Parts: sequence; C-alpha cells; structure tokens
Amino acid sequence: RERERERGSRMNETTQSTGVTVTDFETYEEFLDSQVSPLDLFYLEDEELARQLVELGFRGNGEVLSREEFEVKKAEIEQARSAQRAKDDVALVSEKFNVTTPFLAAIAEREESNRMGKLMTIVFIRDKNKKGQEVSGYIDLADRLEHEDFDQYFSKKKKLLPRRSDLSYYNWDTQTALSNASMNYTVVPTEYEGLLFKNKKDRKVVNVDPKLDTPGDTSTRTKIVTDEYEQVVFYDHVARVTA
Repeated sequence: RERERERGSRMNETTQSTGVTVTDFETYEEFLDSQVSPLDLFYLEDEELARQLVELGFRGNGEVLSREEFEVKKAEIEQARSAQRAKDDVALVSEKFNVTTPFLAAIAEREESNRMGKLMTIVFIRDKNKKGQEVSGYIDLADRLEHEDFDQYFSKKKKLLPRRSDLSYYNWDTQTALSNASMNYTVVPTEYEGLLFKNKKDRKVVNVDPKLDTPGDTSTRTKIVTDEYEQVVFYDHVARVTA
C-alpha cells in the first residue's frame, strides 16, 4: 500500500510540476520525448537511447514515470473526464424551477443522483386522487424520471401520485391492490413482512416496514412533513455491485 501511495504521489507531482498531464501524449514514447532536452539529443545523437535514459531516471526535466504508471495514470484521468462529461450531460428538470415546497425540494435534491444511477429512491405517497379516492403506493423515482416529463410536477401543473403501473398501488376506496417490477426493483411479497423491494443491481432488499430501525443495507428512510400530501416517505438506496 505504501508503494501504491508513493506511486500515486509521484504521478501527481510529475504532472503538476510540468503543467501538463499524461493525457496530452498519445503514447508513452511521446511522454518520454517531452522529458528529453535538445541538449540531451545533441550529445547522445540517439533518440531511442535518450528515451531509455529518461525511463531509467538518468535524464529528464521532471519525475519519471514507468510505462505502467503512465498507462494507469492516463486511464484514470480519461475515466474521470468521461464521468464528468456524463455528469455535464445530465439535464436536471428541477434547475429550471424555483422549488419551494418540501416534497418537490426532496425530489430536486435526489434528481441528479437518481438520473445517474448513484441512488435508487423509492417514494411512498398516500393522498387523494382527482376522484377524491384515497390512494397509496411505492414509486421507483429513477424509473419515473427516466420515462416521464417532470416539468409538469415541478411547475405544479400536475401532482405526482401513485399509478397502477408503479411498484405498488392501492386504492383504499375500491380495494384495488397491484404490484409491478420496475426498472430498478422487483417486488417480493411476504406473508409476515409485507412488501419487500429487491434491487436489481446489487440484489439487496429494501424493507419498508416503518417499525424497523433501518430499511436495509445502504438504505435510509426519510419522512417528509408537508401539506402537499397526506403522507410521504423517501427510501434512499445506494446500490453497490456485488462481486
């Protein structure tokens, strides 16, 4: 581990001291050439020999990286840049609106992480529909964000409510009970524990029983106090891929 830390420190010092990064070079040979001075070439009269001397640490303008260190560092930087580009490409609907209500603020807080797959939130909502019927259900937030226009919710033109196609739906007036798999979860009905939601990515179970201290591994439960709904609870699950 000490060797890994030392190697990482050397690679950082190299790029910082020269003001360039390894991604500025297409190949390791180009990187070595950047460390060779015109004076070195004048005296050595051999480009390949100059490269070898740089690699061995006898010549060069800065700290030397081995070929392996060069490739590792280049891959790390390119991966970080790709992740940043992907982040920049995520369009957040909530940023277009002045969000002031507790429920919509909670959705806005979770929008980016759910769109990027870092968080997989289940939202429990209990309220009345347009017909005045009391309905409740569990919603896969990332699934809804993926397939639905949330402008209508953040603009308050429409209210986010459970649908018959959500993870679970229950109409208290008609006694209609439905459950469905979503983009991120499968529903596991049990006799004693009620509904369980199994995450498709890491196969961990989110238990929505309010009597439990926690809904499960890497999951949290947050109640939202708001006049917008009769009851709202957020179950935030951080999915981790298992080996």
